[in-house]
Amino acid sequence: MTTLDPRPARPDRGRTGSDAAAGRGWREVVRDYVSLTKPRIIELLLVTTFPVMFLAERGIPPVWLIVATLVGGTLAAASANVLNCYLDRDIDARMHRTSNRPLVTGAVSPGHALVFGAALGVASVVWLGLVVNWLSSALALGAIALYVVFYTLVLKRRTSQNIVWGGVAGCMPVLIGWSAVTNSLSWSALVLFAVVFFWTPPHYWPLSMRFKEDYAAAGVPMLPVVAEDVAVGRQVVAYSWVTVLTSLVLVPVAPMGWIYTVVAAVAGVVFLLESHRLLHRARAGVTGPGLGAMRLFHFSISYLTLLFLGVAVDPLLYLPLR
Repeated sequence: MTTLDPRPARPDRGRTGSDAAAGRGWREVVRDYVSLTKPRIIELLLVTTFPVMFLAERGIPPVWLIVATLVGGTLAAASANVLNCYLDRDIDARMHRTSNRPLVTGAVSPGHALVFGAALGVASVVWLGLVVNWLSSALALGAIALYVVFYTLVLKRRTSQNIVWGGVAGCMPVLIGWSAVTNSLSWSALVLFAVVFFWTPPHYWPLSMRFKEDYAAAGVPMLPVVAEDVAVGRQVVAYSWVTVLTSLVLVPVAPMGWIYTVVAAVAGVVFLLESHRLLHRARAGVTGPGLGAMRLFHFSISYLTLLFLGVAVDPLLYLPLR
């Protein structure tokens, strides 16, 4: 059975990177390479990096240090994402939502993407080591390795728990932000690491529920592909509860003031309500867009953003008057 793709075919589909680049402006070439870095994912990772620096500093860190850390973190995340696109190009070609990525269409050749991703990784490690500190550099290297090797190569195609353990890579920016300021780690940083770790499944599984046909076609055993919606919903609720409770552990550990406490509690309640609503709709037999999986996916991003905004703002209330 043949399915017609309603999207217009790109003229460079199926050509090599060098051939595809011929006759195109430099802006188009840059756009394709930038798209391989998955900028929207990088934005989310940075949301968990710089707020932690404010908590570690218990105030406002030097601007140069914030900029240097964000540059290094961006390069590291971009490297991991490009290498992920390189390794997953066969999967992307079978998934409707990723079939227009440059490595699938031929706009960028695999060889060029591999060199680009590796160069970004080397740049991130050297930059952070020379400009910030070598602990942050080592953590960035670890994040790249975890995402590329542990998640992409080892887990993604083999287990429905891929995103749970593979999500460790997405927690590393928290540690990088903390170590950039203190050149060490602490229990506060580890608690925030755990928050992002437990948050990842209820963030990503709703997206997988919405596109489970894509993942099934590509042979990727995401949990929603191999389990019923009700079972996935139960897991989402369980991880959401652990996420919110872990976020509250930071209050005595850091310790945090009333702004973070209120934000964590209120945003957490809404996050839990949305998770339970997803489970309720699944139990009622609702499927497709009506299940509201993308509603939870989008709110999970808002939840994490608000939580880490609280992390950044809370210590500013206790700055000594000068």
